[in-house]
Amino acid sequence: MASPNLDDIDIRILRELRKDGRITAAELSQRVGLSVTPVIRRLKHLENTGIITGYVALIDEVALGYEMSVFVSVKLDKQIDAAIENFETEMLKFPEVVDCWLMTGHRDYLLRIAITGLKEFEALMIERLVKINGVASIESSIPIRRVKSGISRTP
Repeated sequence: MASPNLDDIDIRILRELRKDGRITAAELSQRVGLSVTPVIRRLKHLENTGIITGYVALIDEVALGYEMSVFVSVKLDKQIDAAIENFETEMLKFPEVVDCWLMTGHRDYLLRIAITGLKEFEALMIERLVKINGVASIESSIPIRRVKSGISRTP
């Protein structure tokens, strides 16, 4: 269900930007059936309201040599503010950690780690991840293949 603040044109703008973030305002206006000035105004509104949070280049990790992703579940020894803050601060120092989510359930965090292979993963685990103060246990899963990929849900 779409946000009540978005009309059909806003939704079409978001869908077109999702396909091509470098599209010109002129091309976008043609695709959504609106002149350039109103499209630019709508873009500014979507940006100002925080619906559009930025524009990025999508990078192929495999082309850069990061041929493997590993999902890692982390359980902290205590779920107290200091332990959570410490772990999250440490995660910001790990370039290999692409995503870090605070979770409900049996584990406290879910990470997606992009690495060159098992040797790099072993070094990351043994030399760095298990040594973070407050980490009680770690469980990893290696995906076989990506079935669906997305950055965000679009209405």
